[in-house]
Amino acid sequence: MRQASIPVREIKGIGEKTEKLLARLGIRTADQLTHHYPRCYITYPDPIPVSEVRTGIRCSIEASLDSPVHMRTTRRVKICSCLVKDGTGSLFLRWFNMPYLRNSLQQGETYIFTGIPVFKDGRMMMEQPEVMKKDKYTDQAQTLQPVYPLTAGLSNRTLRKAQKEALDMVDTGDYLPESVRAYYDLMPEGPALREIHFPVSPDRLDQARKRIIFDEFFRFFASLSLVRDREEKALNHYMIPFDDRMEAFVAGLPFSLTEAQREAIEDIRRDFSGTTAMNRLVQGDVGSGKTVVAAAAIYGVVLAGHQAALMAPTEVLARQHYETFRTFLDPYGIKTDLLTGSTRAAEKRRILQECASGEIQILIGTHAVIEKAVFFKSLALVVTDEQHRFGVRQREAFMKKGQDPHVLVMSATPIPRTLGIILYRDLDVTIIDQLPASRLPVKNSVVGQSYRPAAWHFLEKQAAAGHQAFVICPMIEENEKLELESVNSYAASLAAALPPSVHVEALTGPMPAARKQEVMDRFLANQTQILVSTTVIEVGIDVPNATVMLIENADRFGLAQLHQLRGRVGRGRAQSYCIFLSASDKEEARERLSIIGHSNNGFEIAEEDLKLRGPGDFFGTRQSGTMNFALGDIYANADIMKMASDAVDHLREEGYDFASEPAFSLDQSLGFARSI
Repeated sequence: MRQASIPVREIKGIGEKTEKLLARLGIRTADQLTHHYPRCYITYPDPIPVSEVRTGIRCSIEASLDSPVHMRTTRRVKICSCLVKDGTGSLFLRWFNMPYLRNSLQQGETYIFTGIPVFKDGRMMMEQPEVMKKDKYTDQAQTLQPVYPLTAGLSNRTLRKAQKEALDMVDTGDYLPESVRAYYDLMPEGPALREIHFPVSPDRLDQARKRIIFDEFFRFFASLSLVRDREEKALNHYMIPFDDRMEAFVAGLPFSLTEAQREAIEDIRRDFSGTTAMNRLVQGDVGSGKTVVAAAAIYGVVLAGHQAALMAPTEVLARQHYETFRTFLDPYGIKTDLLTGSTRAAEKRRILQECASGEIQILIGTHAVIEKAVFFKSLALVVTDEQHRFGVRQREAFMKKGQDPHVLVMSATPIPRTLGIILYRDLDVTIIDQLPASRLPVKNSVVGQSYRPAAWHFLEKQAAAGHQAFVICPMIEENEKLELESVNSYAASLAAALPPSVHVEALTGPMPAARKQEVMDRFLANQTQILVSTTVIEVGIDVPNATVMLIENADRFGLAQLHQLRGRVGRGRAQSYCIFLSASDKEEARERLSIIGHSNNGFEIAEEDLKLRGPGDFFGTRQSGTMNFALGDIYANADIMKMASDAVDHLREEGYDFASEPAFSLDQSLGFARSI
C-alpha cells in the first residue's frame, strides 16, 4: 500500500520554509512530491572553445580563472565576478548572492562553466553559470538532469534532493497485475518513478514515461468505471413527460431548430421517460445550438414540478447563460437565478433560501452552485457546460445536490471521434452535427506578422461598418524570453494606431470578476468595438455583432483551442473572419495552421491534429483545454490511452473489483485525472 500520508516535513532536509513553498505547489506529502514530475530535462554538452560562445545558446566551456574572484555589494546583493580564458579567448562571469565562490574558486585553476551567455554592459558574459571540476562534469554529462515546475524561493536543486529522499520513503508496491505489465510491456511502477526523476538514459526515460502515462489514463478510466457503475444503478426518480407544451415552446422560439437539435431533444425525452436516470453528453461544434437543447430539457423539468441547475466554468459564461435562459423562459413565468463567487452576501442568502424552498426553479452559476450551503427542494436535472473543465469530484458533488438527478453535460471541444468513444464511454452521446442555416462559414486567413498593419486596418473598417472584433494574445505579462504579446501593452498600441472613435479595451483572467463583467457588458453593448483578451473568452461567449477574430502568435496554440476561439465569431448574420497571425517560420507550424485555415469543422480539425501530432513529443506544446493530465496527452499519447482503456475493460471482464482497490478508488485517482 502506498504511504500517501507521510508529510513532506518528515523528508530529510525539508524545514518549515521549504514545507510552505511546497504547499504553494499543492505538495504536502511525500507521495505527492514523487508525482510532481520534471517539466523537462537538461544535459551537459561537450565543452566548446570560448571563441565559439554565442548569446542565448546554453553551452559549457573549459577555462581557467584569469583573475581572482572579486566581490562587491550593491543594494544588499553580493555580486561575484571574474575573468576566465582558454586558448581561444576570454569571457566575463558573474554570480549573484554566492559569496562563497570568492574562496572556492582559485585563480589559475581550470573549471568547466555551464550557462547561457548574454550580452550586457557592453560585453559578452555568463551570469549564474554552474561550476564543476572536470571529473564531476564527466559524471554529470552521462545523465539527464530534471528541471521541475517551481515557485518563487524554491530552487531546482532543493527539489531534486527532496525527490531522492522521498523516493526512498514512499512504498511503490505495484498495483498492476504482472500479466497486464507483461502484455503491454510496462516498467514496474517503482523503477518508473525513479527513472522519471533521475533517468539513466533517454531510452529508460521513454519507458518510464510510458508507464506513468499509462497509469494516469488507467486510473482515469478506472474512476470513470466506478462513476458509471453507480450511475447505471440509479433508478429514474423523475419521470419527465414532454407534452404539447414542449411543442409550443419549440414553436415559440425566434428561430427554427435544425434536425440535429430536434434529434437531441428526442434523445433527452427518451432518457427522461426511461427506467434509469439520464447520463448524456450533448456534443456539438461551436455555434451548433446546444444551449437551446439544454433549455428545452430544463423547461420540461420545470413543467413537471422540479428544479434544474446549470454549472458553467467561468462567471462571464454563467452570466451569459443566465441572460439567455431568462430570454427563453421568462415568458413562461419560470424563475431563474444566478449564483457565482462574486454574488454579494445578502443576495446569496436570499438565493440559498429560495433555492431550498423551491421558489427558484432554475439555478445557474459557477462552481458556487456545488458549495455545501446550497440545497434544492427537488433537483431533477443538473447541466454542466464545457464538462471537460470540471473534475470528477466537482461532477460528483453536483450530482449529490439531488437524489440521483438526470445528468446532461455539454461540450464544444472538438475531440476526435476515435478518442471520444474512449473518453465519453461513461456517457450516452448525442452529437449535433449541423449548424443553423443562417450561419455563414467563417472566412479564414493564415498570415505572418508582417500582415499585422493590414489586419489592424481591417479591424478599423469593420468597426466603421458597425461591427466588433476580438484580438487574442497568448500571455498577460511581458515575457522577453518568449517574445509574446502582452494584452495590456497590445491594447494600448492598437488604440494608439486606430482613430479615437474605435474604443479598445483589455480583458484578462486575473481581473476581478466584477471588472471582467463590466468590460464584457460594454462590449456586448457595442460601447467597445475591439476587445483585446487572453483565452478567457475561449468558451461560450456569445456576441453576434463580433465579425473578426484576430489571433496573435497563433502557432503557440493547439488547433482545438484555435477552433474554440474562432467560434466566438460567425454567430450573427454578417460575414465573419478569423485571422491567424503566426510568428513561426517552421514547416510544422505552417502545416498545423493550414489545417484550421482550410476547415471550419472542429471534428475534422481534431482528427487531422491527431494524425499530425503522431506519437507526440515530450518537449512539445500540450493541447490546451482538453483532458489535462500531468504527463499524458490524449492526442499525442492516444496509443497509450487505448492500451489503458483496453486494460480496464479486460480487468472488469475478469471480475476485478476496482472499488476495493485503493489505487483505483475515485479519491485516489483524482490526483492523476484532474478533469474529464
